Amino acid sequence: MSGLAGKLPVRLLRKYVFSRVGLRDPDVIVGPSYGEDASVIKVCDGKVLVVHSDPITGAKKRLGWLAVHIPCNDIAVRGAKPRWLLPTLLLPEKTGENVLDEITTQMDEAASEIGVMIVGGHTEYTVGIDRPLVAVTAMGLTDEDRYVTTSGAEPGDLVVMTKTAAVEGTAILASDMADLLSSKGVPEDVLAEARRYSGFISAVEEALTLAEVGVDAMHDPTEGGLLGGLAEMAYASGVLIEAWEDKIPVSTETRTICGALGIDPLKLISSGVVVAAIREDKVEEASRRLKKLGGRLTVIGRVVEGKGLKLYRSDGHVEYVGEFVEDELFKLLSRLKAGRNL
Repeated sequence: MSGLAGKLPVRLLRKYVFSRVGLRDPDVIVGPSYGEDASVIKVCDGKVLVVHSDPITGAKKRLGWLAVHIPCNDIAVRGAKPRWLLPTLLLPEKTGENVLDEITTQMDEAASEIGVMIVGGHTEYTVGIDRPLVAVTAMGLTDEDRYVTTSGAEPGDLVVMTKTAAVEGTAILASDMADLLSSKGVPEDVLAEARRYSGFISAVEEALTLAEVGVDAMHDPTEGGLLGGLAEMAYASGVLIEAWEDKIPVSTETRTICGALGIDPLKLISSGVVVAAIREDKVEEASRRLKKLGGRLTVIGRVVEGKGLKLYRSDGHVEYVGEFVEDELFKLLSRLKAGRNL
């Protein structure tokens, strides 16, 4: 198992994680399971608590900003507005006060932007790490009959996405690997524009809007990129998703950066994007409402009988995507750590 980075493979989750949960609580409606973004717990008066934890491990810059926005996205794709945060901040020994100041300032700004409160957490100097790490637990409330899952896609639905593929991955690469990309001929104006993508990481408004319109399933495609997110939705729902590469929007900056590094933008971490399965008669309204927010909605596939994810590549090749998609960012970091040429 040495050399792996990012999410655990599904077989390990099923073998060691999903079945080892202690006492089974009947008030837990959605617990640990494949592809689901957040747990759903019945509380009182027809309300459910939506809760999720997420670490930031692949980025160095804007760490506090990402640490707030990404778990809040996972609450919002459940149809719940994020409200409370509990961060755990681990700092290497001898970390300067300026680093703590920078991270917590970013967290405060991001929390204020979304409208959530940091209500507690934990901060420490930690032996054995070489970079700051932040993990945040986010929580929100919604009505018991209004929450959305990853596993609700049904045959006949259309598959839609917001924004463009690999929003987060593009921002991370442009920020953390600017020198490498410059050496490979990526122009500075492309890098500068790509760094702006960190401002597009939040998907809270988009997800809550889609939930109001009514979707059968919704998901935040993080590690594994867009294809990882679609695969999780397909396998969790027990359906077949057919998607078309030439319908998936990929920005010029993302294509340029991924081309320089020889990586697939559809398998690059994509926080900030929302994928959803929605009835065809609701697509027009969803698109109209997102446009009012300044966003976009693109139909990229459909749900049919079967199981899995079938991607029709632009070159005519058909790719069958398994349950686990290794993220291109972590593959890239592993190659660089091993000293391999790109």
